[in-house]
Amino acid sequence: MRSCKSAPRNIDEYIACFPPDVQATLINLRSTISKAAPGAKEAIKYAIPTFTLKGNLVHFGAYSKHIGFYPTSSGIASFKKELSGYEVTRGTVRFPLDTKLPLNLVRKIVKFRVKENLESAGAKGKKK
Repeated sequence: MRSCKSAPRNIDEYIACFPPDVQATLINLRSTISKAAPGAKEAIKYAIPTFTLKGNLVHFGAYSKHIGFYPTSSGIASFKKELSGYEVTRGTVRFPLDTKLPLNLVRKIVKFRVKENLESAGAKGKKK
């Protein structure tokens, strides 16, 4: 489904490689993550969009039939009940392209991951 041949250097380039309807979904997802994680930085890691804040926060990517959302295994486990309607693996959620993204749930998961990363970074700083 991706139309670009070269690896994207940033999230804008990544999003531009997809059809307009998928671009709109990715833009909404990016905006939701960005608002839920003020201060997070954007990057391309593992060839997909990534947000970092004291380490990897979440990743996402578009595929032929779904949007992959990667909030780590802790992000999945902590929202297991809310994610029960989606295909889920240990660290991945697959949101079908033909359904509306659950942006409120994404927001809650990202905020959880922000808190988790900040607490982890604080604990590492105290161990000196």
